[in-house]
Amino acid sequence: MPACLLLMVYLVIPIVMLIVMSFYRSTLFGVVPDFSWNNYLHFLRNPMFPNLLLRSIRLAVTVTAISLLVSYPFAYFLARGTRRFRTTLLILVMVPFWTSYLIRTMSWLPILGIKGLVNYSLMTLQLVESPVEAFLFNQFSVVLTLIHIYLPYMVVPIYLSLDRLDGRLLEAASDLGATPLRTFWHVTLPLSLPGVVGGIVMVFIAAFGAYVTPKLLGGSSGIMFGNVLADQYSGTFNWPFGAVLALIMIAVVLGLLVVASRFARLDAVFGARA
Repeated sequence: MPACLLLMVYLVIPIVMLIVMSFYRSTLFGVVPDFSWNNYLHFLRNPMFPNLLLRSIRLAVTVTAISLLVSYPFAYFLARGTRRFRTTLLILVMVPFWTSYLIRTMSWLPILGIKGLVNYSLMTLQLVESPVEAFLFNQFSVVLTLIHIYLPYMVVPIYLSLDRLDGRLLEAASDLGATPLRTFWHVTLPLSLPGVVGGIVMVFIAAFGAYVTPKLLGGSSGIMFGNVLADQYSGTFNWPFGAVLALIMIAVVLGLLVVASRFARLDAVFGARA
């Protein structure tokens, strides 16, 4: 019963309020209860908003894909290492969680900036004659920073899945004549799929909803859907339209969860036990 109450208070009621608010009308004097589809039509008629939505999905997919490509080999190597070695690497992986999100974001300014470490190295090696401005305030800097921030969200679930893997299954596959590649493809990868799906879900949701990093490092080309959503509540104070944008983001996340459930059971992904 307490769990149901918490679910109602923190999930169901806010979503219902968003749905109701999305049909209201914003005026100079506040929000007016006026049932209308105008906010949804405004989203569809203004190509800027669908384009920003597609850009945010594309950037989130890019961040998720690169994080997966980097994290799986690392997590596999981590799961096969000695206990002392694993402990050290896990601590290094978890270090970003112990620092401020803002600090992690701003730390890329002295690295990618005009007078940053990357440009200094390129000029020292005489690879460029003048500082390169393309490293910062664009989609590249946003993607790179989000990968740095959310990489642990991908590494940890995959590592946990690989660490729980029964070594006897790998030995049995080897005894039956399976090559290491075939063993990985038919045994290791399927059994680690819950961790992979869990990492994909967490990284995509976090990257899709990011707005601090795009605001600080994105420039005009790196603005994402979350920035426009935040602006509706703190800038233009158009809460009804902000509710529409929030519901669209929720719909994207729910769509991701539906797709994820086709590849792995969600209770296995998030560690629930029967």
